This record gives sequence, C-alpha cells and structure tokens, in this order.
Amino acid sequence: MKQLILDIGLGVESTLNSFAPGENEAVLAHLRLWVGSPTRSPVPTYLWGGSGSGKTHLLKAVRHALTDRGVRVGWLDATASDAGEFDDSWGAVLMDDVDRLDSTGQQVAFNWFVNALSPSSGEARWVLACGAMPPADLALRDDLRSRLGWGHVFQLHPPSESERRAVLRKAADARGIFLADEVIDYILGRFPRDLGSLMALLDRLDRFALQNKRNVTLPLLRAMLESE
Repeated sequence: MKQLILDIGLGVESTLNSFAPGENEAVLAHLRLWVGSPTRSPVPTYLWGGSGSGKTHLLKAVRHALTDRGVRVGWLDATASDAGEFDDSWGAVLMDDVDRLDSTGQQVAFNWFVNALSPSSGEARWVLACGAMPPADLALRDDLRSRLGWGHVFQLHPPSESERRAVLRKAADARGIFLADEVIDYILGRFPRDLGSLMALLDRLDRFALQNKRNVTLPLLRAMLESE
C-alpha cells in the first residue's frame, strides 16, 4: 500500500552554501562578497558554462540570499511569458538562460538592463546574468550582448566525477537519505550527469521511497524506474 505525500520538504533550496564550487571558488567568492555587502557595486556580472555547470543554482542561490535580506529582485528567464516593466523597488536584476531569450525576451532584458544601471530613482542596481556561452558568442541583439560582456565575466566549470558524488551524497544527507556506493554508481552510470538532472532524479527517488515506506536501495531505484 502506497502512502500519499505532500510536496513539502522534499526539495532542497538552492543556496550558496549548498553549491559545490570545485574549480569555481572565485565565482562563489565573488557572489558571496556581493550579496553580503551593504554597498553593492552596480557593475554587472555574467556567468557562462555548459549544462550542469551550476548557473541556475547560483542564480537561485543569489535570489534566495537577497530575499532573506529583504531585497526585492527582478527575475527573467526563457520561460517567463509575463515579464513586465522594470520595477524601481528591485534591488537587483537576475537573468537566466539569456542565450535562449526570444526577441521579446531580449527586449525585456535590454530594458531591465538599462533601467537597472540608470534607474529613474535611486542608485544603480546590480545585474547578474547567466548563459551557455561567452558574451561575444551569444546570438543576441548587439546592444544586449555588449552590455552582458561589459562587467565581470566568469566561466563556470562542471564538477568532476568525485565532486558529483560528493554533491549527490550531500543532497541526499540533507533529505535524510543514505545513498550506498552501489546506488551512486548506478545513477552516475545510467543517467544524465548534469547536476540539475541528478537533483531531479534524487527528488523522484525521495518521493518514491516515502510513498512506499522503504529505504533507498538499488532494488528500490530499479522498482521506481519500472513503475515509471
């Protein structure tokens, strides 16, 4: 008999503390310095890297950190269909997957960027944006592409094999799950290895274990896959 559960407490919030930096220590230090400073520099920051390098995690982590400090932020990504005008109450503007923005999204991004740096009231706001490639290679309108590359630019490097294992184990520990080595071996050997996909799989496995009132084991993982 399966137990019905609510989607409460299963996911783990993306935070700067939960990010495994690996080769990205300089990026993490830069973001920590910025969100922790009461006098934030308005110079924009752009992060780029391939799938699974942690771009969206860091963007959400910054939003989480700023919100905790009472700072309102504007958020734009390729799926945002209702993005409106720039809001003067925002303390920062965050843009994810800028390389995937359509013409309407690019217009919104450009408008927000200009208003963030030259607002009608108050001081300039910080813009943090992420994309899959360096600014010069982005297939975007020239005025937006040049602004994305104007400030701090960091490349994000994907985690190594050992770092992926450490991230999986840390995320499992945060959920109260014990992951045996054979389970991690199975996951890394048969599923997409970017961190977003791995965290989504862990969430599904967590739910399935709770529904069936069983510990997470390799047989349970196989049973989940068969049931899907």
